[in-house]
Amino acid sequence: MIGVYVPGRSVLHRLQAGLKFLLLAASIIVMTFVVRTPVAAGIAIGVSTAMFVVAWVPLKVVWMQVRGVVWMLAALFVFQLIITDWRRAVVVCSILLASASLAAVVTLTTRTADILDALMRAMSPLARVGVRVDLVAMAFALTIRSIPLIAEVFTQVDEARRARGLRPGPRILFAPVILATLQTADGFADTLAARGLD
Repeated sequence: MIGVYVPGRSVLHRLQAGLKFLLLAASIIVMTFVVRTPVAAGIAIGVSTAMFVVAWVPLKVVWMQVRGVVWMLAALFVFQLIITDWRRAVVVCSILLASASLAAVVTLTTRTADILDALMRAMSPLARVGVRVDLVAMAFALTIRSIPLIAEVFTQVDEARRARGLRPGPRILFAPVILATLQTADGFADTLAARGLD
């Protein structure tokens, strides 16, 4: 859900990155304490969905951002049904979905460079005690870039599996993804070493 920026001129695009992250954190905290019923959960989902509309994000991009979370939440919903009841399952899953959707809106409407600038400004006091803020920001940038790369690798592996008519399983899906991820990490490490960074 990270690393994709959709250009635009909406109100959300024009907000400063730091302010967006503060509003995101405040929204998640408020939802955690306020949303207690399925009706409130529905309102939270509605508001988070409305943010995609305000940002003028295409429906296809929205689905790409939330589809992975939907499958995870489906499993969590079943688990919550077993240990609690359907109302609690709806509330928990709705809060998580709304939070993930709001986070997606922030990343979709904020350039990576702006995110890193906001991060470095927030961590600037740590530089006085010897923390390499630039290296932390670089690690964050690599993480942002790696997530969509790994998601793309997973999609390619799954398409190859389907083309060969194989059933999904840990060995079929995760082993190639892990190997490709390690190769990507080695490539990043070689690139950083070539630039003199440890």
